Amino acid sequence: MILATTTSTQDSGLLDVLVPMFDREGGWQTKTVSVGTGAALALGSRGEADVVLVHAPEAETKWMADGNGTERLLVMHNDFIIIGPPSDPAGIKGNPSAADAFKKIAQGKASWVSRDDASGTDQFEKQLWSQVGINPKGQPWYITSGQGMGPTLTLADQKNAYTLSDRATYLAQKSKLQAIVMVERDKPLLNIYHVMPVSPAKFPNIKINAAGGKAFADFMVAPTTQQTIGDFGKDKYGQPLFVPDAGKDEAQLSV
Repeated sequence: MILATTTSTQDSGLLDVLVPMFDREGGWQTKTVSVGTGAALALGSRGEADVVLVHAPEAETKWMADGNGTERLLVMHNDFIIIGPPSDPAGIKGNPSAADAFKKIAQGKASWVSRDDASGTDQFEKQLWSQVGINPKGQPWYITSGQGMGPTLTLADQKNAYTLSDRATYLAQKSKLQAIVMVERDKPLLNIYHVMPVSPAKFPNIKINAAGGKAFADFMVAPTTQQTIGDFGKDKYGQPLFVPDAGKDEAQLSV
């Protein structure tokens, strides 16, 4: 069974716990392809994965509308955070508004590292820049990594730059970084994950493991798995890295 998912679920270590659980319980052999959300959805849209676990709601909705998936299930959320060097050259630490922080970074021409890889995080970052009416592409202070969240955090640290990260990956990498959290807990920074089995009807000439994809989706929203998600990270980081959300009203979620 092929799972296409985001780098954040892999870099945080969550899949190192969940995938072996799934394989043990159902007798599956799961191959995990950890890429950005855009690439994960592309794999699913070509019939090169059996299920996708991603975090880009707008792109997911279009993917489903195009007939690529059989269902879209709410799994969990965490939040995005803006991190940066302790010196905080843009003066954004503690700012309650991510939009205001983005404006100050641009106005001060403070170094920023973008993943620029069509991932869910990258799509979200670009939405934030658009919302504040700024196009940073091509600016000397705007650095692109073209890599996943872990390497992007490392590069931002090396460049004394700000970047946008999901909280889980930052906490998992925190011991290796100088960067600290600058902006957090702003409602627009909510980071929501869904699981979507790939539709075999869309790919009549490709053998989609529909049973495996469906089993994984059901596993992700099962009570035992949800409890594991809610407990993950507490022992090591003093807080969970994800909040389990199966069965919840998505509109009511908060950071």
